[in-house]
Amino acid sequence: MTGYVRQLAEAARVAQVAIAAASSEARRDLMLAMAQEIESAREAILAANAEDLARADAAGTTGALRDRLLLDEARIQGIASALREIADLPEPVGQVTRSDTRPNGIRIERVRIPLGLIAMIYEARPNVTADAAALCLRAGNAVLLRGGSEAAASNAAIAACLHAALRRCGLPEAAVSLVADTAREHVLELLGLSDLIDLAIPRGGEGLIRFCAEHARVPLIKHYRGVCHLYVDAAADAVLATRLLVDGKASRPGVCNALETLLVHRDIAAAFLPRALAALRASGVEARGDAATRAFDASLAEASDDDYAAEFLDLVIAIRVVDSLDAAIAHIHRFTSDHTEVIATNDPAAAQAFVDAVRSSAVMVNASSRFNDGGQLGLGAEIGISTTRLHAYGPMGVEALTIERFVVRGQGQRRHPLPAAE
Repeated sequence: MTGYVRQLAEAARVAQVAIAAASSEARRDLMLAMAQEIESAREAILAANAEDLARADAAGTTGALRDRLLLDEARIQGIASALREIADLPEPVGQVTRSDTRPNGIRIERVRIPLGLIAMIYEARPNVTADAAALCLRAGNAVLLRGGSEAAASNAAIAACLHAALRRCGLPEAAVSLVADTAREHVLELLGLSDLIDLAIPRGGEGLIRFCAEHARVPLIKHYRGVCHLYVDAAADAVLATRLLVDGKASRPGVCNALETLLVHRDIAAAFLPRALAALRASGVEARGDAATRAFDASLAEASDDDYAAEFLDLVIAIRVVDSLDAAIAHIHRFTSDHTEVIATNDPAAAQAFVDAVRSSAVMVNASSRFNDGGQLGLGAEIGISTTRLHAYGPMGVEALTIERFVVRGQGQRRHPLPAAE
């Protein structure tokens, strides 16, 4: 139906005024009420998720997509915990980030205000329904949620909890508006609402991101892929590097901060690669390598440029032996998706050179790629990880859902002299 999404957006735009006007304490209480409602509705959410999983299984969905769709007791508790963490974050709205007094006496402040109405377009992950809503509301915004058809029942069950919390707190339900009809034409309508939507954030597979980028008439934050690298330097601790490798690749391969490529300095290859390949095999990971890597295990498949460019989202990793730190950086520059890069090294100079040279949204020194996550980085949760250098870069938490404006305070100062008649 033409105008369906516009009606939701118009109502959300009106509701945003009430959210922005609410006190920090009121918005904090809302987060806590949302957490309570999620916990109270645990059984209903699991039942709805079971419906989504049954449809997914019937359609033959496996691997990363099914893992992202799945909710269990631990993940539901994780949603509630994230809401409480968001509640306890410092208030971003009204924060003065700069204050200067000019020679003419006017005082200039830069002050954070809400973005307004944010549209979230996402696939599979039902937890995003709660995370995105909470982050937007905590920053004084309203949110328009368009989840995928694969998680329709789960999203509706979670949204019902959020609406219950809004009612409890005396705030308009329309501040969290769920596009229940998941037809593709409604995404097109949403992406064209430049008069209502201040920012759209697509979160899902590369196909979804590209579709949104091609059709958007509203500002858009993009995150195409997570091609994350671990570079094991000549001065690395082999045991530490192996632990980073296994955690980054095997702990949850279907997420965007999982490792996809391992780069190994030639000087440490003989000491490190046999250990690393054995650890990968023990974790069920298929390794593909260049000739230097395959010299340690002839059974490995040969890695191609397509492998080095791939976001496998599976228990598969591409490996290359490089001659130097510079060669590792050159490889990353060629294949990076600007998501996460990791160096394992005991050489501070090498670590700093790596940090200075790579441009990705997060750079880890002797720490797992899995830490590029809003919750792990102290944001409470994230609405997405931006790999677009526009407005926000990296995991986007509450602060990234505000903008800075200028507030100028004077005592009648004029830029131009008074006319002679005055």
